[in-house]
Amino acid sequence: MAWYRNHYHCGDCGTDWEDEWSCCCDDDCPDCGSRHWSPVDSEDLTEVLFEAKDGFIVMQSPDSAEHKPSYVPVGKFASRELAMRFIVDGELT
Repeated sequence: MAWYRNHYHCGDCGTDWEDEWSCCCDDDCPDCGSRHWSPVDSEDLTEVLFEAKDGFIVMQSPDSAEHKPSYVPVGKFASRELAMRFIVDGELT
């Protein structure tokens, strides 16, 4: 399942916050309660990269994830470049 870290700004009180969701959805201000603020920026966290002793591991949030990403490993690579290529292309090359 897609996973995002959304960044928000409340135009009413000036609060900035972030929250993780399975979509780029509107959120309510945690300080003043003002409603329906759209993300000003979002980071796609569906695939994330971790450095291991002997390479780089790509983890992915599976379709079965619901309330958290529940990452599972989907590939191990000798270099950061190869791991990033997999994340961008979605293929083991």
